[in-house]
Amino acid sequence: MASGNEQPFKVAVPDATIETLRKKLELTTFPDELDDADWAYGVPLADMKRLVARWKDGYDWRKAEAEINTFPQYTRDIEIDGFGTLNIHYVHQKSTVDNAIPLLFVHGWPGHFMEARKIFPLLTAASPDQPSFHVVALSLPGFGFSETPKKKGFAQAQYAEVANKLMLALGYNEFVTQGGDFGYFITRKMASVYGGKSVKAWHTNTGAAGFPSLFSNPVLFLAALVKPFTAAERAGLQRTQDFNKVGRGYYEEQSTRPQTLGYSLADSPAGLLAWIYEKLVQWSDGYPWEDDEVLTWISIYWFSRAGPTASIRIYYEAQHKGEWESTMKLWSRIPVGFSYFPGEPIILPHLWVRTVGKVVSETEHERGGHFAAHEIPVELVNDVRKMFVKGGPAYGVVSGKNGYA
Repeated sequence: MASGNEQPFKVAVPDATIETLRKKLELTTFPDELDDADWAYGVPLADMKRLVARWKDGYDWRKAEAEINTFPQYTRDIEIDGFGTLNIHYVHQKSTVDNAIPLLFVHGWPGHFMEARKIFPLLTAASPDQPSFHVVALSLPGFGFSETPKKKGFAQAQYAEVANKLMLALGYNEFVTQGGDFGYFITRKMASVYGGKSVKAWHTNTGAAGFPSLFSNPVLFLAALVKPFTAAERAGLQRTQDFNKVGRGYYEEQSTRPQTLGYSLADSPAGLLAWIYEKLVQWSDGYPWEDDEVLTWISIYWFSRAGPTASIRIYYEAQHKGEWESTMKLWSRIPVGFSYFPGEPIILPHLWVRTVGKVVSETEHERGGHFAAHEIPVELVNDVRKMFVKGGPAYGVVSGKNGYA
């Protein structure tokens, strides 16, 4: 493995870039809207006019930038087999507990490294009753302030390789992971490729799985045939059905023609705002998004190192390499924990999810959605902690690191 020296990093968007954004927002042309359309047709016009006006004249990126820069950020060159070297950006928030458990947080789309902002202080807190963690949150290649790959075919195996090599370069020869959305697929891949070696356990808030197979999971298959669904599982299947009917348009475009869509995302800040804001609202569980909160989220995409188009190619590569199907067949021999939130777009029965591997922890919540680390950080952190607490199902999996002082 080859990796360059760590370099401190601060977000510093040039004044000219901010001014260009303001000018583009000033020239926004809004579409018309049907009477009483609400969210059925997409993002309401009133929301867009309000957010664009705020982004143009009232929102303070410098304030948001300063808040982001309170977190310890770095970049490091990581060499990826067959793809050369990429400069990777990450936050490395250490605990004061020397014995803290190294944990890698992996975001998805439309997430980013600051999706973990609220869980940093919770996970790194020192407590005699709960384990503490050293937390690393990277910007995936093509996202945030990481460099983007230039060659075709950079997919889940490569994202997993980058993440694993980053943790090894930081001196964490053994660690655990947490992720949702694409972070689920990447950490599941890591559990398969590096599980038992560097990756010792993982936790996820995405329960993507198929119906148990008679040949690979005969016991689960038979149980799934006869066990009735719980009320929460029935509601989850209905939400999944609704999402597949009216919520998957973004996926079809991003996994087939990302470059075509990318011209709009790269050129129109209003277009980027609508594209991601829709997911923030529709995939969360009634979370009260504040306008500046939304605009900071979108601004990280707009001001990202490679621009917003780079981030959506992950869908194309996964689709064309058949990774959705192949990853779903991977078996995790290391401990895995699941958190279930009712606002997730896709929610499948627990028996199906147990086909993933050695499931040691499952928690079903009454609230929360797709962006769990941001929406309900305390609940998510509690779920992670209970895996690694003394007496927990994954206690002591990292050699010499149990999280207690």
